[in-house]
Amino acid sequence: MSIEQNLTSIKQQICKFSQKYDRLDHEVKLLAVTKTKPVTDIEQAIACGQRAFGENYVQEGVEKIAYFQNNKDLEWHFIGTLQSKKTRLVAENFDWVQTLDRLKVATRLNEQRPEQLAPLNVLIQINISDEDSKSGIEPSEMLALADEIMQLPRLKLRGLMAIPKSETELEKQKIALAQMKALFDMLQQKYPDIDTLSMGMSGDMQSAIECGSTMVRIGSAIFGARN
Repeated sequence: MSIEQNLTSIKQQICKFSQKYDRLDHEVKLLAVTKTKPVTDIEQAIACGQRAFGENYVQEGVEKIAYFQNNKDLEWHFIGTLQSKKTRLVAENFDWVQTLDRLKVATRLNEQRPEQLAPLNVLIQINISDEDSKSGIEPSEMLALADEIMQLPRLKLRGLMAIPKSETELEKQKIALAQMKALFDMLQQKYPDIDTLSMGMSGDMQSAIECGSTMVRIGSAIFGARN
């Protein structure tokens, strides 16, 4: 199937699950994950109306952002592990960082975000399944880090992100996803402007939408297997 057909299929699924679980229309945003994919694939997605793209690798992402610099309505999300030495490139080029889990990195992003750009949208990454292989903070550390980020004027805290442990059964998927929704509600109670809960990928999109995700991150189901 083509990228156009895949995008149409994913959007139909998002719509179907949103209706099934009484979510509002357009409440769940699709982030197309384009890591390792050529600009020709991104061009096809843009032609189909897709505007939000996620990149895992700093240099690759920066090169793609430069290639599409004349497309002012595109939105670029950094969704990979961010090293301190790479913060400047991200601060200067991306619109969002979804994987913030350290005050040191937040401080650097804040200092390096150019004045002429809007504040950098950020999500706190939670290691909700407590996996050694995953980045993210413990749930108990969320409010303290959020309080610190709120003091940084060049960052705009939008919410939370997680990559739960892979599970094939819907009921098992929902355990971690429901925990994330509870954390999101807690954060939103303290900071009412919080509006983004990024969770759900190809394998757990349905469960994520049921549990309150506002943004799903889909790659291979749109563009095929990773290069």
